[in-house]
Amino acid sequence: MTIMRVKEAAKYLGLSVSMLNKWRVTGEGPKFIKLGRAVAYRISDLHDWLERQAKKSTSQEISPWAND
Repeated sequence: MTIMRVKEAAKYLGLSVSMLNKWRVTGEGPKFIKLGRAVAYRISDLHDWLERQAKKSTSQEISPWAND
């Protein structure tokens, strides 16, 4: 299992650290894991979340924050 810390995951997704932090509070965004007090993301979970964000048209739900 390959993991990324929050800063690395944000860079990988092209998002801000604060956005990932907000999503963890609201339950949106990719799955995350806790390692003691540290937060990390499995690369496979980031990839899966990105795949679920893909849309075929603008008439589909457009919010990239949706946790499909």
